[in-house]
This record gives sequence, C-alpha cells and structure tokens, in this order.
Amino acid sequence: MEAQFNHCPVMKTESIEYLRIKPEGVYCDLTLGGGSHSLEIAKRLRGGKLIAVDRDSDAIAFSREKLKAHEDKIYFVNDNFVNIENIAKKLGYEKIDGALMDLGISSFQIDSDRGFSYMKDSPLKMTMEKDQELTAAVAVNTFDKNKLKEILYNNGDERYAGLIADAIIKERAKKPIETTLELSGIIKNALRNVRYGSGHPAKKSFQAIRIFVNDEINIIKPSLDSVEQMLESGGRLAVIAFHGGEDSAVKKCFGYYEKDCVCPPDFPVCICEKRATSKIVTKKPVYPGEEEIKTNPRSQSARLRVLEKL
Repeated sequence: MEAQFNHCPVMKTESIEYLRIKPEGVYCDLTLGGGSHSLEIAKRLRGGKLIAVDRDSDAIAFSREKLKAHEDKIYFVNDNFVNIENIAKKLGYEKIDGALMDLGISSFQIDSDRGFSYMKDSPLKMTMEKDQELTAAVAVNTFDKNKLKEILYNNGDERYAGLIADAIIKERAKKPIETTLELSGIIKNALRNVRYGSGHPAKKSFQAIRIFVNDEINIIKPSLDSVEQMLESGGRLAVIAFHGGEDSAVKKCFGYYEKDCVCPPDFPVCICEKRATSKIVTKKPVYPGEEEIKTNPRSQSARLRVLEKL
C-alpha cells in the first residue's frame, strides 16, 4: 500500500507552526490522510498525545505503518471527524490543546480506483468510506434534474449545472452511467459549445458530486463547534479548505465564535448574552507559496484559517 499512497500535504509548515504545539499537549488530526501532518505533530510531542482520525480505512492502515516510530503517542481512529467529541471522551479526554483539519482529499484517494478522478476510468463511487451506500452512481442515475442541478451548482459553483444535468438525464435513459470516464465524457460533450475557461470541463462537477456523496459541507459546522468547545484556553484550531463552500462554512463559524453579540443591529441594547469564546488568528486566509504550488499544483486552491480559544 505504501508505494501507492502518494500523498503531498498542503501548507504543512504553516499549519504546524500556527498550532504552537506543546510537547505535553493533546492534539487531534481530524483528517489523517497520508499522515504527514500527524508525523510533524508527533515529532514535537514529549508525553503528549495525538488523536488521529480518518474515515478512510486505507489511510489508517498506511499511516499506522508510516508513524510506527511514534505509535506510543498516537491513537488511530477510523471514524468520521464529526464524532470527535465522543471519540475524545472514549479515550479519556474532555479537553484538547489543538486540532488540525485538512478538508481536501488526498492524492492517493484522487488516484485510486474509487472514482474521484475524471481522468482515470474507475467505478463511479466517490466514497470516503468503502461500505457507504450512497455513491456517485446512485446520485447520477436516480436523482431528478433539479436535484442534480442543485448539487452541481451549490457544491461546485458550476454555472452550466442545468446543461450538465440535462445531458446526464438523457444519457442515463439509454443505459446506466457506471464509470468515471463515462460521466466525464458526458459532461465534456454537454459543454462542447460553450466557452468553459481553464481546466477540465468535468472538474467542478466531480468535486460537487464527491462533496455531496460524502456530506462534506454539512459536517463542517458541527465538527468545528465540537472542537472549539473542547479547546483549552490558548489552544488553536487550524483548518485548510480547498473549495469556496468549505471555506465559507469555516469563516462563518470562526466569525461567530469571535462575536460578543449576535443581536439584530437595530436592537438598542444586547439581550442575547453571547460572548466571544475564541479569537481569529489569521484575519485573512493564508495561501500556499509559489514554490509549493509549483511542486504540488493541487495546493493552488488551498487556504488556511486559524482560531485560538480565549
């Protein structure tokens, strides 16, 4: 598996530096992936612990081997990070000193045979969890036009969502759409007469369907809420997002944690009793440097935001 798991972590140096890791602290890597961020956290622990979580059992297996030298410091958990509060409590921790969330999918997952790539012929799955019932094939072959259009537009910012949905409905009437290259070809053909701009015509659609199938946007807020409540004073949460919807959800949550009042602006006095519980460390998102983008083009859309508990 190690030879196949080609994973290039995004903004590794920046995210680890922002966490300000304490050797004796308790930290969470909520998206273990290839283990590169976890490795940097574990290297800095002396008596501390790392809770490493991932929905993908392959990521857990690979990273367990990669981080073998630090296994006494790490709890490996094959679960959805939305369950982090229960995960930590079962391990005996009510509070943590920091957490990292890298919301992108790994290069390994993109290059695997699970249907994430529009450039490689694979079964149309796009699932993070191997036994997941809702797959891309289910969505593409059974959802009505309006639902498909909504998925493509809301999760992929796809301006031609209607055209693509029409084409999918038309083609699946002939036969079920079963592979990634079938879907990619349908999308490309649907947009043959429009000026699409840069990038592959199927890129946004594949991203949108993947996000929907794995419920990636909806789990962000409850996950961030749990982590923010668990943080010790001075503890930090670093989040790397790759898509506008993800980043918007993170920004909105961070803004709420920092607010002292959420009353309507026309209220003469505050009655909500909301008080700030954290402060935003990165007033503007941090982006990868030019060198990182050159060596890892997939990092180009990444942005890092950091929060600190008061």
